[in-house]
Amino acid sequence: MARRPATAAPYRCTECGWTTLKWVGRCGECQQWGTVVEAADATGIPSRAVTAIAPRANRKARPITMVDTAATPRRTSGVGEFDRVLGGGIVPGAAILLSGEPGVGKSTLLLEVAAQSARSGRRVLYASGEESTAQVRLRAERTGALHDELFLAAETDLATILGHIDEVEPELLIIDSVQTISSSLSDGLAGHPGQVREVAATLIRIAKERALPVILVGHVTKDGSIAGPRILEHLVDVVCHFEGDRQTALRFLRTLKNRFGPTDEVGCFDMTGAGIEEVPDPSRLFLGSGKPVAGTCITIALEGRRALPVEVQALTVPASGPNPRRVVSGVDSSRVAMILALLERRAEIDLSRHDVYVSTVGGVRLVEPAADLAIAIAIATALRDKAVRHDLAAIGELSLSGEIRPVTLADQRRHEARRLGYRTVVDEKSESIGRALNVVKATAMAATSDDVPRF
Repeated sequence: MARRPATAAPYRCTECGWTTLKWVGRCGECQQWGTVVEAADATGIPSRAVTAIAPRANRKARPITMVDTAATPRRTSGVGEFDRVLGGGIVPGAAILLSGEPGVGKSTLLLEVAAQSARSGRRVLYASGEESTAQVRLRAERTGALHDELFLAAETDLATILGHIDEVEPELLIIDSVQTISSSLSDGLAGHPGQVREVAATLIRIAKERALPVILVGHVTKDGSIAGPRILEHLVDVVCHFEGDRQTALRFLRTLKNRFGPTDEVGCFDMTGAGIEEVPDPSRLFLGSGKPVAGTCITIALEGRRALPVEVQALTVPASGPNPRRVVSGVDSSRVAMILALLERRAEIDLSRHDVYVSTVGGVRLVEPAADLAIAIAIATALRDKAVRHDLAAIGELSLSGEIRPVTLADQRRHEARRLGYRTVVDEKSESIGRALNVVKATAMAATSDDVPRF
């Protein structure tokens, strides 16, 4: 009797279908961990055909013009910045995934959202798989998030959470976090890709059937991506990322995916001892205080759709060694190196014998090229030890030829600059870095004391 040949590729990735002859912990195609499993042997039995089922009357396909959306209005969460990022509020039945580094404040933010929703008359179920109900209660007391319509449950079993949903009948469900919940229908421990996929699919199905918005907290890996299978981000309707520097209290909430609104909105929050607070107008957070000094310049940066003024500071000192130091904080070191070369070649400013330090105020990080001109002006005024006017802002990208190029949403940036009192805006109208420095010199602030020299 002839033996059946062995399977050519006995192991297969459940995410992308990649096959391999031996088991590995990480897929060689999609780079996901724990998704390579043993493939089933071919049985030779042909697959059965799927029988068509007539849809129910309320599920029949209709022309898109006849679909009524009046029954699913957006609901405010009570937190304006959170609603702003979602596109105006929470859509009934929406599945929202919130990720962020450990300790950044995800649970604090969602507890505030839960409390505000409860105060507006909507029942909320907060299911915590990482903390006990007593721990959540202590944090709620500290942040003032206590309300009778906010229900707590410390559960890690999916079936039990579904039982809580049937009993409480909430209008908002928060799961903290999806990696800590497990289902008896899937093998493996909680957090395994198969478990995360099963738990997320079940909760999203419940959300769609009951028009119950669900917010899932997701862990992140070392490289900052969301832990678990990539399909998790495809299943949900909205993917948000909560970020912030541990050294500062400022936090940003960004959308990476949004089926109900734009993906370029940013919410600003401030972490305090009493919890998290909204920052509806963060324009003053990134500006220094006091009179202008040499080596400072204001630029208008974009965070999502928001135009924010950011103060760029520069300091130059004579180099103590043969190799001058170039130290930056909050800006791109490669762009600063390019700007230094432009100043030497196009503006005839010798920086080869000076250490140069460039930083931003407030811990903000400038990654867009629109800050090039402000960095150049800050370095030039620092070298000459002369301050610019307090009502001057610079917006522009510098090319290697010394040309000032226009930037995206320039009109919005100028409008924000004028709203904040910056009457002089140096931009692409100056055409070159040399002419821009001449404009700064011509509009220099009149000296009020001997220690503030004229430009």
